[in-house]
Amino acid sequence: MSDQGSRASDTPEDIFCRMKAMGISKSDIEEKFVRSPGKGGQKVNKTSSCVYLCYIPLGITVKYHRQRSQSQNRACAWKVLLAKVEAFYAQKKAQEKKRIEKERRRGRKRSARAKELLLRNKRKASEKKKLRAYRYRNDE
Repeated sequence: MSDQGSRASDTPEDIFCRMKAMGISKSDIEEKFVRSPGKGGQKVNKTSSCVYLCYIPLGITVKYHRQRSQSQNRACAWKVLLAKVEAFYAQKKAQEKKRIEKERRRGRKRSARAKELLLRNKRKASEKKKLRAYRYRNDE
């Protein structure tokens, strides 16, 4: 997906609506404009076209400098930051769901076959222990 194809649907209003839906306030995000590294010569050395965003509550940072234009970099950086924050919350939600499912499975009763198998293995272990004790007493 290219930046140009996604730019039409992600206007600043759309970005701020997504932020609002996720409960992110603009005051939670630190925004800086710094000089871009790399090619570009005098133009790059004179202008601060690189955008640095940091979502302070989670410590997620984005540094974006693919375009020469500061406004294009800014729009793309905001999209990337929101995508990272969404991914973080989605992962957190999935982990919580997985933990709940694990708790549910742990509390579930065993099937008759599973109980039978467990008891059979316990009996085998018990017989081995008895044989060990019997041998030990006979060796003395």
